[in-house]
Amino acid sequence: MPFQWPECAAPVQRARQDTMYPSAAAIGYNGWLRAEVTANSKIESAGRRLENVSTVREVTYEVLRDLGMTKIFGNPGSSELPFLKDMPPDFQYVLGLHERTAAGMALGYALARLEAAFVNLHSIASAGNGLSALIDAHYCHAPLVVTTGQQDRRQIMAEPFLVSRAVEVVKPYVKWACEPLRPEDVPAAIARGYRLAMQPPRGPVFISVPMDDWNRPCEPVVARKFSQSVWADPAALDEVVRAIDSSRKLALITGSQIEEDRAGREVVALAERLNADVYAEPIASRWAFPRSHRLFRGGVLPAQKPLADQLAAYDTVVVLGAPVFLYYAYVPGNVIVPGTKLFQITNSTQDAATALAGTSVVGNIAAAAQYIRSCVKPVERSVPARTKAPEPKAEHPMTCGYVFSVLNKLLPRDAIISEECPSSKGDLDRYVELDEPGSFYSVRSGILGFAMPAAVGLQLAHPNRRVVCAVGDGSMQYSIQALWSAVQSKAPVIFLVICNGNYSALKGFRDFTKVGKNVPGIDIPGIDAVKIAQGYGMTARAVDRAEDLEPALKCAFASREASLVSVNVQEGGQKTMGMDQSVNPPNYG
Repeated sequence: MPFQWPECAAPVQRARQDTMYPSAAAIGYNGWLRAEVTANSKIESAGRRLENVSTVREVTYEVLRDLGMTKIFGNPGSSELPFLKDMPPDFQYVLGLHERTAAGMALGYALARLEAAFVNLHSIASAGNGLSALIDAHYCHAPLVVTTGQQDRRQIMAEPFLVSRAVEVVKPYVKWACEPLRPEDVPAAIARGYRLAMQPPRGPVFISVPMDDWNRPCEPVVARKFSQSVWADPAALDEVVRAIDSSRKLALITGSQIEEDRAGREVVALAERLNADVYAEPIASRWAFPRSHRLFRGGVLPAQKPLADQLAAYDTVVVLGAPVFLYYAYVPGNVIVPGTKLFQITNSTQDAATALAGTSVVGNIAAAAQYIRSCVKPVERSVPARTKAPEPKAEHPMTCGYVFSVLNKLLPRDAIISEECPSSKGDLDRYVELDEPGSFYSVRSGILGFAMPAAVGLQLAHPNRRVVCAVGDGSMQYSIQALWSAVQSKAPVIFLVICNGNYSALKGFRDFTKVGKNVPGIDIPGIDAVKIAQGYGMTARAVDRAEDLEPALKCAFASREASLVSVNVQEGGQKTMGMDQSVNPPNYG
């Protein structure tokens, strides 16, 4: 009888028994006995080796640990279970009830820490339900390492249930997307993805992992060090210096990349040396310059002619860390008035390539600002005092300006705002003044659903700061599940809901562009934000009268639990991103 391979050796690569182990009749009894003894010793040796061989799953957790990504934001499904089983005790799983919420919390966490966050989503739903969060991460330069499950490799060709083509779907909005060709390549792909996500401009990467890969053997992977900063060409910066020194009136436009490159201190020092007027980029997603600073002049408008007119008095404009420029409504005109010198310093080759005018310099914003400051001549000039917005009156219903003026009085100095109230964004900009770095985050892509999950992630990243999520009653519906995650994660976010019963920003744009009044789908009656929040286990209250607003907010700040305050306000949307009919908007009627 030929030698039978024992069951315990199943993991060892088998060879054909009739070749390796011929019968006793063919080689004789002694030869057969020697063959059996040799085979048994090989099995024992292989078993000892296998005890020391790690799996793809084990090596992946080591790589994540080495990269500092021990918090997993996820929404699990069947194809993710083999990875999540027996999760190491030093890892934390933050559950989102929807892929958009899970990835959105990771986005806020990554932006706050300026480090990559790890996301684990479910199969094709990762691209279906979670794509809007990936688009947000793309435009916000948020470094996310997103993994998603795939069907078992052994049956993918049969198009089984839950087979995923997510890699192809997400490619326009991630820096890199792949499904590793071999199971043992998964940890290395995650390490490579991390390096790509962290290289400026930062952004998301996407890795699809078949569910049977996690238990396969794998060699260790080293999470090696690498440099992230790229310095601008000194010769190009010298041209900026010469233009500044010859300028009679200079404006600086500040953008979100200042915070990405930790350049806030350098930019403030540069502005003060030059005594230059400082503006925020159009539709600012970050506040990159102190709001109460004597040099700050507010934001520039998001349309060509109004923006050019706003900057017409300056002979030199330097854009630091922003596109040239982010527009919304189409109002044709010059990018900048003729004769004005325009420079852009950006960490994004994409923004440099898409700029419609000026000279672009690519490099680290902090290093560039420091270099320019060390070279330019100081400027002495009298700076006019900033004009503050008039104190809004207490009315019934309340104006959004009144709501934000009351909020501003109660905010801690180091508070963080996560904003998504499009129709009242202008009022928030006027009345809320925060000067600390990392104090304001807003949606860059225009897709609703950003602010609530981002607020939870921001709070998890900054447990000692207080996060306020200012969100419209329409906007909140796009990622409402974040309320549950805030409660379960013990993230004491204050959700301030601006409740006007309609899409006021949409109404405003309708009137701004003369579309006409007969447009469906703009009113959203019958939504009770308080009951929704209470259903998720959150403390919530509605405020209808001005005298009740301050006590309600004080109560929310005094609590160390997540809470919601829904404030009934007057209908907004009278202006579109700060613009009215005087800018001659397009007519879509």
